[in-house]
Parts: sequence; structure tokens; C-alpha cells
Amino acid sequence: MSATTIIDIAPLGALIRYTDGSPKPPARFTKKLAAWERSNGVGRLVKKEPPRAYPTWTAPASFTLHEGNFSSDGVILVTIMRSHSADSRLIFEVAEVPKAGQVRVLLDFGGNTELLHLAESVTAAELWIAREGFRNARLEIVDAEGGDGAGGADLAA
Repeated sequence: MSATTIIDIAPLGALIRYTDGSPKPPARFTKKLAAWERSNGVGRLVKKEPPRAYPTWTAPASFTLHEGNFSSDGVILVTIMRSHSADSRLIFEVAEVPKAGQVRVLLDFGGNTELLHLAESVTAAELWIAREGFRNARLEIVDAEGGDGAGGADLAA
């Protein structure tokens, strides 16, 4: 799939795999392996952004993947996020969509919606919000199709 297809059809919370199509180099080639890993990976779809017009140019539509966290003693030190524009040459695929009944913890700002957390239940989502302190977050229950909440319930946190 193209990046545009991901923007159009993939729901927030989906696991997205991306690749440049090249084979993985052997581990002994550390620099080549590091370069390969920058163009091949997987992440959870946390944000979609429409094209933005600026006075001198227009930024294409894009999406952001959460690839992981580095933590120490239960404290997240670094969060790895990677954004891809609609004109990316990488090949994308939806590896997994959120299951029906899971709950998205969402934050709206600047006209966009960002996925903060994907919980197994409303109770788990409310506990996560209480622990993390996001007062303006809202909850969205994933519907049977795993879509973007069409037909699902929105709950205020």
C-alpha cells in the first residue's frame, strides 16, 4: 500500500509495517543494518494530518507512527515517533487493527486527533488517564470493524 492509502483507510491504533523492499543485511554490518532499520519497521498509527498550506509551499498529508519507548525504572525517557508524508516511497501494510471493544484514548488539538493510548477496556483507559493526567482526553470504543469510531461510542474522560 502507499502512504496515501494508509491515511485514507487505516484506523488510529492500527499497527503499520513499512519497508523499502531491500533485504535485511547481516548483523555484522552494523552501519548498513542501522540504515536498513530506518526504512523498515513497524509502529502504531497515532496521528493523521491533512495537507497544510503555507505562504511559500504546501506540506503534503502525513501520518505518525509510535515505534516504541525507552524507559528506566518505569519512567519513559525517550519516545520514538516517526512521521511519513503521503509522497513517501516506502511500502506500507496494515499488520493489525484494533480489536472490537478496545478503547482509544484520544486528544484533540489544532484540528487534529492524536491517539495517546489503546486500552483493553473503558476501566483500563480511565485508570491510564488518571495515572498520566490527561484531563482533556476523550475515550472512543472501537467498533466491530475496527474503524475510526463510526458507530462507536465517544465518552468524555
